[in-house]
Amino acid sequence: MKKLALLLVAFVALYSCEQEPKVDYTLFSGKIDNPVGKNIIVLKGREAVKSIDLNDDGTFSDTLRVEPGYYAVRHGRESSSIYLNPGDNLNITLNPEKFDESIAYTGEGSANNNYLAAKYLTDEKLSGDFTKVFAMEEADFLAKITEINDAKAKLLNDMENISEDFKALEEKNLEFEHLINIQNYPSYHAYYGKKDGFEASDEFLKPLEDVDYTNADYYKSLINYKRLVQGHYSNRISESDNPSEVFDDIVKNGSEELKTDLSRMLNYDVAPNNANNEAYYNGLMAMSSDDEFKNKLTAKYDKVKKLAKGMPSPKFENYENHKGGTMSLEDLKGKFVYVDVWATWCGPCIREIPSLKAVESEYHDKNIEFVSVSVDRGSDYEKWMEMVNEKELGGTQLFADKTYKLFF
Repeated sequence: MKKLALLLVAFVALYSCEQEPKVDYTLFSGKIDNPVGKNIIVLKGREAVKSIDLNDDGTFSDTLRVEPGYYAVRHGRESSSIYLNPGDNLNITLNPEKFDESIAYTGEGSANNNYLAAKYLTDEKLSGDFTKVFAMEEADFLAKITEINDAKAKLLNDMENISEDFKALEEKNLEFEHLINIQNYPSYHAYYGKKDGFEASDEFLKPLEDVDYTNADYYKSLINYKRLVQGHYSNRISESDNPSEVFDDIVKNGSEELKTDLSRMLNYDVAPNNANNEAYYNGLMAMSSDDEFKNKLTAKYDKVKKLAKGMPSPKFENYENHKGGTMSLEDLKGKFVYVDVWATWCGPCIREIPSLKAVESEYHDKNIEFVSVSVDRGSDYEKWMEMVNEKELGGTQLFADKTYKLFF
């Protein structure tokens, strides 16, 4: 009878274990010293997963129902990578005054995330000036990024209590990060090394030849693979003599997530200076299944077409002239017209003023009118008036007060 009772107890215990519900959430808590805001936000890519309110003392606690993977935590303007896994009980402490240096984790899942925090600091320490690294010649550049990659790999191997699943993912992440640097080198080196038309050697680019850019599982779980794939297709499209063929390939073979991401990325390339706008528009429309996005893209494309080379110039009418009165495009009929669109809040616009003055000086005796149109809001009218005087801006200075709706 005793044996039967023991068997029944064992059976009940085993049954209870099998029926115990699987934990599908992560416990996430922490404390922010000297907070600069009232919340901490968890993100997946650019999308907010959850905003968690802080208590008066900077503490917080909440549950996150998320799939295992890489996320980010943001407080104020700063953010940091984080790895979340259902079943973890993760606690974070940080101080915004020294955001990256102060991040520390405790609890279940802390080893994975303390590695991520340490990896960032290692990268920052060894990389130094980003622009100087990419200005290096091929051999020196490869030596530098290999040194950085090896240091992060050693950090991963030396860190105790890291989960095996996370370690395997991170090893792949480091591999793809190295390839991203190789992928970016030609364009970055041309810019930072001041070498127009630079092309990397075949030997340098060889590691990219064997990459499989169609792994949907990697694309979903590894941020560096996602960046590598996006860069690959973006480069193929921009460098192709027939972008439509590349778009067709993506539509046919790309994952839905890739097509969504590329649609959002390449939307910005539909612009007046793009000779392949029609191919981009048709390709993005074919890739996207988001009706709202497609409606906005169509509206943008219709405007961009009006600014294409060879099209009649959009007209402006009765814009206030800094020298007095108003001016319309019709008033300049018979002249070449150079239109510079700017605003007092636009840093790059301000930095371009010396260059614009130089061009004006070079063509001052030609049949050309230099027209600078401010798109400042009406509330910044006095600021516009003062800056034109202060910077001694030449040409014709007009005030549109259209708030980004110039000409349309």
